[in-house]
Amino acid sequence: AGGLLTGKYNDGIPEGSRATQQEWMKESLSDASLNTARKVQTIADDLGVGMSALALAWAMNHQNVDSVITGATKPEHVLSNLKALDIEWTPELETRLENALGNRPYNSSRSAVDPDEVSAI
Repeated sequence: AGGLLTGKYNDGIPEGSRATQQEWMKESLSDASLNTARKVQTIADDLGVGMSALALAWAMNHQNVDSVITGATKPEHVLSNLKALDIEWTPELETRLENALGNRPYNSSRSAVDPDEVSAI
């Protein structure tokens, strides 16, 4: 995620960050992606966890993900990631996150119920 899940880009690209040095990161930090990250941050804040923990919880609860491998550059990242284990994954939380992201992965744990939902996939 290039640091997007840390929230450090929510107010723009900080001087000296990787995003100032790598063109692909500058391109991926569009207003749309930052706005989406802010919505996800609100959900994470409501749960009392970081965005990385929320992302890991999603991966651990998605039926098409067989394993989750985390990465951390600092010990506090490991502690933050472990909070994913404390998140109670519910259909309501999944729907809220999907709405914030503006998508729903194919084969989501929620099955499509009506033709409009199927066509949206």
